[in-house]
Amino acid sequence: MNARTRKFLSYYRPYLGLFLSVMMSAVIVAAIALTLPLCARYITKNILAGHMPNALGQILTVGALMVLLVLIHTACNFYVAYRGHSMGAMMETDLRTELFDHYQKLSFRFYDDQKTGELMSRITNDLFLLSELYHHGPEDIVIYSIKFIGAFVILLNINVQLTLVVFLFLPIMVIHAAFFNRRLNTVFKKNWERIGDINAQVEDSLSGIRVVKSFANEGIEKKKFSFANLQFLESRKLRYRNESYSYEGMIGYSQLIIVTVVVFGAVSIIRGTSVDLADLIVFLLYINNFIEPIQRFSEIVQQYQQGFTGFERFMEILEIEPEIQDSADAVEIGSVEGNVEFRNVTFRYREDHSYVLKNISLQAGSGETIALVGTSGVGKTTLCSLIPRFYEVSEGEVSLDGINIKDITLSSLRRNVGVVQQDVYLFAGTVFENIRYGRPDASETEVIEAAKKANAHDFIMTLPYGYQTDIGQRGVKLSGGQKQRLSIARVFLKDPPVLIFDEATSALDTESERVVQDSLVTLAKDRTTFVIAHRLSTIRNAKRIVVLTEQGIDEQGTHEELMSLDGIYARLYNMQFDNAFV
Repeated sequence: MNARTRKFLSYYRPYLGLFLSVMMSAVIVAAIALTLPLCARYITKNILAGHMPNALGQILTVGALMVLLVLIHTACNFYVAYRGHSMGAMMETDLRTELFDHYQKLSFRFYDDQKTGELMSRITNDLFLLSELYHHGPEDIVIYSIKFIGAFVILLNINVQLTLVVFLFLPIMVIHAAFFNRRLNTVFKKNWERIGDINAQVEDSLSGIRVVKSFANEGIEKKKFSFANLQFLESRKLRYRNESYSYEGMIGYSQLIIVTVVVFGAVSIIRGTSVDLADLIVFLLYINNFIEPIQRFSEIVQQYQQGFTGFERFMEILEIEPEIQDSADAVEIGSVEGNVEFRNVTFRYREDHSYVLKNISLQAGSGETIALVGTSGVGKTTLCSLIPRFYEVSEGEVSLDGINIKDITLSSLRRNVGVVQQDVYLFAGTVFENIRYGRPDASETEVIEAAKKANAHDFIMTLPYGYQTDIGQRGVKLSGGQKQRLSIARVFLKDPPVLIFDEATSALDTESERVVQDSLVTLAKDRTTFVIAHRLSTIRNAKRIVVLTEQGIDEQGTHEELMSLDGIYARLYNMQFDNAFV
């Protein structure tokens, strides 16, 4: 048994008792389905044809037994359907929890290459189909195996020749089912790819709906969606065509079997051979039990194919090792002074990509503010992303208070680093919930105090429900400045000793920038702060300005020192100053 098989079976373990009870009920269902025609045969062949004394009483007795069996059959069927589906749903919940937990562990580099819609498809559609296999797979095998084998044995006892005639159809039916199941397996995989494409297209379009409308490009989005939708339609039509060939073909063979049994049985009765009318009637009753498993064979195989394909896609993600994770001897850090050092740091996103950073060496003392400037694409944001280990350095080392960040647990490292970004992400929910995200155990008083420090309290109190106002998906009901102040309040609540401001005010208007800038100054006090600046006028008072180029650190010093050098910084500053008056 390989590792994947063991993993597949492991999800039954928490529900083993329930699974066994469902399987026992399935056995009873199949056994009763085989027993009922035998009761009918006893009435027709033994009681009626045998002219037994007290025939009415015996018929009523057998009838009462059949009613009891029907009641038991119904109860067991209900148990299989309800409790079996519940078990599948619980297993699906376990699978979805495990996959979502794994999503949380995966690094930024993984998400750089993935479509959100595709990841959503794996955690919804794929796991639903897998849960159906977990429930229906073993149950169907048990029920239809018992029905097929039991019916075959009983049919042989009724009439060997007629059973062998029926059996001649089986190889043709099996070949037919195997051929179309192989084709359907390919079609199902293509279907899932198309579903993932549609999810990705919808997620991308709806997330950017304001950009779509601002450019009046609804027509373009419709065309893009229409293309993905038509691709999905074609794959669905291909699936339904093959399913129809498979299913209707099996129905046709089943009807031919019934016709064959009726004709051969009638001929035997006329000739007075081994078949009588009672045997023919019971034989026809058992034919359904005999050929139903073969009819369902195609569906069962499809279910296994869909389920196992879903499991493969589930395992594809689960087997991706998080690129960044705690080392075996990683330590928890508590009180942090905030001394950050880059030692000969080199970084690139992929082995086959060019270097983004080369041999960067930089120290930031506790409480010091360092501004990072440079042209777009030189790696300012990337450099700061290495501090909380959003990405792993390719060469060199980043340390916090003299400890290599690789030797610090991710949770404690990131608890001590706060990030305020230009592109603020707020979650659907209330103002209070979004601020409290910075420290989930914070009290209401602490949340309000953080909002006051971020200059957010006053505008919050003007909202319809104050801190309990719902701000919509990604905070769409708020202005850019308001959203930014909430994100700053969130970081105030977190209270980290190391801060990263990633062009936090570059997208704001002048008035909003002033208010947010005041909040940032308050937040940065007595904290080690890295400021990525787009507007150089906002970092004139920084104790140290570091100028990055594609070759590394080119200049560093105060604003006055760098202006006197008349180098890259002076050129960038003068360019912005001149443009401000154009």
